[in-house]
Amino acid sequence: MLDVLIIGSGGAGLSAALSAKAKGLKVQVATKNYPTNAQTSMAQGGINAPLGNQDEDSIASHIQDTLSSAKELGNKAMIEAMCGDAVAAIEWLESIGVPFSRDESSRIAQRRLGGASHKRACYSQDYTGLKILHTLYDNAIKEAIEFLNEHYLINLITAKEESNRVLGATFLDISKGEIVEIRAKAVVMATGGYSALYHNFTTNAFGSSGDGVGAVIRAGGYVSDIEFVQFHPTALKNSGILISESARGEGGYLLNAQGERFVDELKPRDEVARAIIDQIEQNQEVFLDIRHLGEEKLLELLPQEVHLCKLHEGIDPAHELIPIKPVAHYSMGGIEVKRSLEVRGIRGCFAIGECSNAKIHGANRLGGNSLLEIITMGRKVAQSLEDYIEAFEGDNALPNPQLNHDKQFVYGVYGFTNQINFYEKREFMGKIFYHNAGIKRDETKLKAVLAAVRQMQKEFRFMGIGDKSKENNYNLVEFLEFGNALEVGELLLVGAISRKESRGAHYREDYPTSHESYAKHTLQWKEDGVLCADFEKNYS
Repeated sequence: MLDVLIIGSGGAGLSAALSAKAKGLKVQVATKNYPTNAQTSMAQGGINAPLGNQDEDSIASHIQDTLSSAKELGNKAMIEAMCGDAVAAIEWLESIGVPFSRDESSRIAQRRLGGASHKRACYSQDYTGLKILHTLYDNAIKEAIEFLNEHYLINLITAKEESNRVLGATFLDISKGEIVEIRAKAVVMATGGYSALYHNFTTNAFGSSGDGVGAVIRAGGYVSDIEFVQFHPTALKNSGILISESARGEGGYLLNAQGERFVDELKPRDEVARAIIDQIEQNQEVFLDIRHLGEEKLLELLPQEVHLCKLHEGIDPAHELIPIKPVAHYSMGGIEVKRSLEVRGIRGCFAIGECSNAKIHGANRLGGNSLLEIITMGRKVAQSLEDYIEAFEGDNALPNPQLNHDKQFVYGVYGFTNQINFYEKREFMGKIFYHNAGIKRDETKLKAVLAAVRQMQKEFRFMGIGDKSKENNYNLVEFLEFGNALEVGELLLVGAISRKESRGAHYREDYPTSHESYAKHTLQWKEDGVLCADFEKNYS
C-alpha cells in the first residue's frame, strides 16, 4: 500500500516528497502537467530568511513583519514555526544545490521586498522560484521518487463511515482518457492557488483554477479566507506578465504620466496596488522606471525582467519606461488546516502551499514568504505524515463508489450539448472578477458577479466540449478546470460579501475601514450539498 500520495509537483509538493521519502515513507506524486510546470517559478524576487547578511535582522523582526502584513489574521504559532525554520530551510536548499546569488563577501545575497523591515529575501538573480523548483525536481529524480504526470485530480475518496477518512483520489489520466483511482494511507494536497479566476488579469497560468480547493469542499472538508487574493502591483500592461518585485527591491520607481512618484514602492502590496489603481482611474498611465539602475546592473540582477519587457512589450527597460498594471497574483485563503497541516474535516488528508490556509499570510502576504512557506511547510508536513502513518490502522482497500461516480460524470461530459461556449464564459468571468471583485469591491458589484457565477453554474451542463476524442483531450481538462473555477469563485464572492470591512487585500469601497468584529476567518463548508459560511477565530 502506498503511504503518501502527493497531488501537485510545485515547490510545496516536491519539498514534501523529498522530506517524506527521507523518513522512509513510500511516496508517489501525481501532477496534472509536469513537475517543472508550476507557479513556483513565478516567485522571482526571493525567499525570506533572517540571515543578516546585508543588515541587522532577526527571527523576531521577521515574525513581526509577517504578523503586521497579515492584518490580525495571522496565526502566531504557525508564523513562528515558519520564520523559526527559515534559516534551516535556506541551509537545506543550499545543501541540495540551489544556486543563490552572492554578495562581495561570497555570502548569500539578500534584498528588501515590500513590507519588510530588512533586506531579508535570499535570491538567485530574478529566477529564484524557478531555480528552487528545478533543484527540488533534480533531487526528487535522484531519490527515485515516482511521478504520475498528466493526471488531473477529479475528487478525493473518503470513508464517511470512518470520520471521513481519506482513502485516496480519482484522476483523469489525460494521455489515455481514462478515470483511475489511486489509494494511499495519506494524501497531501499541493495543488496551488486559484488566481486563474481572474482570467487574462493574472500572472498565473490558466490551470490555477482551485482544483484542490474544490475537491476538498466536495469531500466534506473546510476552506477559509477565500476572499483574500493578492494583486501584484507590477505586471506588464498589455500582457499581464509579471515583473518581479525584485525590480522595486533593487530601487525601481513607480511613476505616473507626469513623471511623479506617487507611492512608496516598498509598502505592502495591497497598498501599492490600490495606489496604482487610483492613478489608472484618474486616466493616468503608470510606469515602472528602472533606467537609473544602469544596463550592467539590470543584466546582472534582473536579466529575466529585461528579457520579458523586450519580448512582450517591445521596450528596453534600460532606456525606456515600463507600462504596468496590477493583476491577480496569489491567493492567501484556501483549504482550512490544523497546525499539523491536516485538513479540517478529512482525516489523513493534509494541505500545503498556496492551496492551503495555514494562517501564515492572513489578509496580505509579505513579499518573499510564499517560497518560504512551501519549503518550511513541505518539511513540516513530513513529520505529521510520519506520525499519522505510524498510528495508521485503517483499510484503504475499502469498497467506495467514488470512482464509478466520477467515471459517470466525466464520460457524461461528452454528451453535454455544447450550446454555450465555455471559453467565452471564462473570458467574461475573468473580466467581471477583475473589475468588480478585484482590488476594489462593493456590495452591489459583488452581488452582481455572484448572480452571474450562479447562472453559469446552472448553464454548466449546456456548455460541454467540442473535442470528443478520448486521449490527450485538453478541451475536457479545461472544461473541468472551469467547473472548479465556478465553484471556487462562488466561495470567494460569498466570503467577500460577508466581510463588510476592508482588511489587507480585501478592500470594500462601501466599508473602507477595518472593524474588530471581523478580525476572524471566513469559514465555508457544505452540508448535504448546501454551501454554509461563518466567521471564527483561529482553529487549532
